[in-house]
Amino acid sequence: MTTLVQHPLSNVGLSRRSFLISSGAATVAVAFGPAAFAQGTATAPGALAVNTWIRIHPDNTVTLQSPGAEMGQGTKTALPLLLAEEMDLDWGRVRVEQAAFDAKSFGNPLFGGGMLTGASRTTRGYYMVLRLAGQQAREILLINAARHWNVPLAELGTAPGRVLHAASGRSLSYGEIAAFAEVPNPLPAPDAARLKPASQFRLIGHDTPRVDVPDKVTGKAVYGIDVRLPGLRYATVLRAPVQGEKPEVIDDAKAKAVPGVLAIVPMPYGVGVVAESYWAARQGRDALQVTWSNGAPARKYTSSRVKAEYLARAAHLADAGAVYKGKVGDADAAIAGAHKVVERDFASEHVAHTCMEPMNCTAVLRGEQLEIWVPTQSYSLNMGGLARLGFKPENVKLNMTLLGGGFGRRVEADIVIDGALLARALPGTPIKLVWTREDDIRHDKYRPLVAQRLSVGLDAKGQIVALRHRIVGESIYGRTAPPILQGAGGFDQPVCEGAETITYGIANRSAHYLRETRGIDVGFWRGVGPGYTKFAIEVLMDELAQMNRQDEARYRLAHLADEPRAQAVIRAVMQMSGWDRKRPKGRALGIAYSDAWETHTAQVAEVSVDRKTGRVRVHEVWAAVDPGVAVQPRNIAAQIEGGIVFGVSAALSEKVVFENGEPQASNFHDYPVLRMDEAPRVHVKVMPSSDKPGGIGEAGLPPIAPAMANALFKLTGKRLRELPLDAEALKA
Repeated sequence: MTTLVQHPLSNVGLSRRSFLISSGAATVAVAFGPAAFAQGTATAPGALAVNTWIRIHPDNTVTLQSPGAEMGQGTKTALPLLLAEEMDLDWGRVRVEQAAFDAKSFGNPLFGGGMLTGASRTTRGYYMVLRLAGQQAREILLINAARHWNVPLAELGTAPGRVLHAASGRSLSYGEIAAFAEVPNPLPAPDAARLKPASQFRLIGHDTPRVDVPDKVTGKAVYGIDVRLPGLRYATVLRAPVQGEKPEVIDDAKAKAVPGVLAIVPMPYGVGVVAESYWAARQGRDALQVTWSNGAPARKYTSSRVKAEYLARAAHLADAGAVYKGKVGDADAAIAGAHKVVERDFASEHVAHTCMEPMNCTAVLRGEQLEIWVPTQSYSLNMGGLARLGFKPENVKLNMTLLGGGFGRRVEADIVIDGALLARALPGTPIKLVWTREDDIRHDKYRPLVAQRLSVGLDAKGQIVALRHRIVGESIYGRTAPPILQGAGGFDQPVCEGAETITYGIANRSAHYLRETRGIDVGFWRGVGPGYTKFAIEVLMDELAQMNRQDEARYRLAHLADEPRAQAVIRAVMQMSGWDRKRPKGRALGIAYSDAWETHTAQVAEVSVDRKTGRVRVHEVWAAVDPGVAVQPRNIAAQIEGGIVFGVSAALSEKVVFENGEPQASNFHDYPVLRMDEAPRVHVKVMPSSDKPGGIGEAGLPPIAPAMANALFKLTGKRLRELPLDAEALKA
């Protein structure tokens, strides 16, 4: 059940100069430089390419490019909607295409101009770029109409899909203008001052139907797994059981004897099998006998031992690690001089992504030209991976399909590297590579196993004067973006995210990252750092409230006196949930708050526990979210719901445990995820504000686990500080 409340929006003002400064010169060149505008026709006869984002057709339809990956979060609608709003398009005549790889034209400013979808940066990154591009396209149409009618530009206006001259009663459709229009030189300068005020929005802030849904309903939608080419062959890859190890001896005699097996392909990290059918490829792979190298660092990786070592390091204060450059005040000094110090340790296990669509890609090498169809979140990272294999960018065509789940997993290039190596081994043969569910879980890029120590200094009145947050774990950027890690002084932002954005009015705070290198690849998982950093912060805030004999929600409000948006969502969720109302016997409420990704989210969970088995049940969840400008309110609510369900599942049961470098989970029987009959009822209140759009795809996840843990404390008196929540600890 979803409750949507819309508040009036006001325009987010941004001068041209501040746009240039905040976005960077390279980004402006991407969006509005000479390469972004073209005079003449596009691919369709008679269609005018106003710029790289927009093509206007004679029949008055308009094709818009969507640069983001569509994985169910609504990107393919939200981004073109921004263009359409400022261009004053008739949405019913809009067609949306997936943008091809062209980082110069379509790069995301928040990813340094790269084409990548994730980290809740898509709408945030493109919001002003696309509105300004749409405004500039509208200006070009007005200029051409003014010249055509020989009237002053100031006398013209627009209605959806048309330019109007009120004085004479004349009008022209955009399609009619496209027949004679020329792109002016010099170009009309983008000007944020001329953007629509929010009071005139027809599309932004309204629930426009998503463009991807009809094809998904009718079965026309094409995911990576759906791609079929003439002469297609199927492949699978046998990988080393321990990361970093390689095949030393390959006995493939039995594999080659399997009917339908066409080729055995040695790879740096495994062995590929290509066959006439997927089943034959699987049988061939199962028949391989491979001797693997031994001695990779990951061989020493056992989760229980590693977690204990991480916790010990987190407690060793002489090891400062890398300190967040944006620290406030002097946390160490304030803690040393505090009336009382509270220190608590937290830990979280590895978790896997388990996207419903198996990891897959289809690849074919024709001469020097490599073409790949893949459900990916990142054109740019895939192109980088292929470049490391020696493929020149001009010889590669990447086709982005719809994604059957992403959650950060499909930002990785490993599946494309698999496909490219196999295509290189069998040139001219289209090959569809499919991972098994076991491959997916055993060879994932997991959320890091992390230990945290939080130290809080309190004054004589019990008020917080300092917070020191220490985080120990493998590095994501150390593998995926070493230059960024180096530029941040070794502070891994995605691993520690959420620890640096604390709005509780704490005058002295610091975040420390203590990097480990144990040989296990870790990556981006929905919620990334805030999935466990906010868990630690919010569980500790609850404990501090109880130590001070204060209501947990009101204790938070007292520490958020200078944060009206935070106050608003907490007060809203208290009202939604009936926070002060007595609950049925055996149930309790817990609350938590998050400000990650510039979005304010508060949640209350109603929870029960079977004291004999320790089984936890989340019955109902209430969430209030202030996302700033809400481009699509209903879609925001849906994403918050999805994040909550994702977070409940992870908090209850999800973990990948390693023994001597080998993951012990393999499929849903030993990596259980939340079932439909276990899912809570979720109520979401969207509370738009005039602030710039915040991230949404992950914002629903961070508050749910601490809200659950805080409710469980009320029921059992046991404070849980590890993820997933320990059912054994909850038994009476």
